[in-house]
Amino acid sequence: MTAGPDRGPARAGGGWPGDLADPTTPVAETPALVGALAADAADTDTLDARMSVCRACPRLVTWREEVAEVRRAAFADQPYWGRPVSSFGPADARILIVGLAPAAHGGNRTGRIFTGDRSGDWLFASLHRVGLATLATSESAGDGQRLRATRIVAAVRCAPPANKPTTTERDTCRPWLVRDLELVRPTLRVVVVLGGFAWTALWPALAQAGYAVPAPRVPFGHGTRVELPGAGVRVVGCYHPSQQNTFTGRVTEVMLDTVFRSAAALAEVVERLD
Repeated sequence: MTAGPDRGPARAGGGWPGDLADPTTPVAETPALVGALAADAADTDTLDARMSVCRACPRLVTWREEVAEVRRAAFADQPYWGRPVSSFGPADARILIVGLAPAAHGGNRTGRIFTGDRSGDWLFASLHRVGLATLATSESAGDGQRLRATRIVAAVRCAPPANKPTTTERDTCRPWLVRDLELVRPTLRVVVVLGGFAWTALWPALAQAGYAVPAPRVPFGHGTRVELPGAGVRVVGCYHPSQQNTFTGRVTEVMLDTVFRSAAALAEVVERLD
């Protein structure tokens, strides 16, 4: 048997750093309940707590909990989060970063989006270089990392097998993204979208959240900018910092820094963190 701590997902209210849920947090067991509980969340803390205990997609629940039970050998001595991964960042963010989904041994292990994997290493290093993150690394939920005027969300909140959610899973998860977009609207100025899957997922969520979206839809591309009519919000496309993209040179540090430095300027977040 694999050595290490108790296997399986973290218990709500069990003391995991940053866990906003507790045993009384309502659980979305169906797509209909996802919509109801997301729409009824009064603030981002409530939203993050509720999404972190969601069980509406049976395939994703089985996979994320199996990964937390078996664990990768390199992390055999570590506990796994094994639950949906909440958004990360302040409620009054001016920049929203939209990713695809947590990694099985990244966010699904650490409990924080883009944390504990190579994609996150690239993302947080870039955010730190341009002054949007306090630390250059994001290793665990209790490491002290903070984002400045920036909130990271995902199109799908559970780690999917082979990093490929189904369209049904994407659509079931959409109300969490819609409510994030609604709650951040008073301060939001820029949405940076990492990759084509997140780009496709974002537009119906924006429309459902009450933003005017252009028609026809603009195709995804690195550096593509779209201004949302009447909202004062720009949507910016960025290649995902996946290992495939970074290893092949499709994504470089300069490319990421350029996108996030531009986002910070557009959102008027220009003062660098100490």
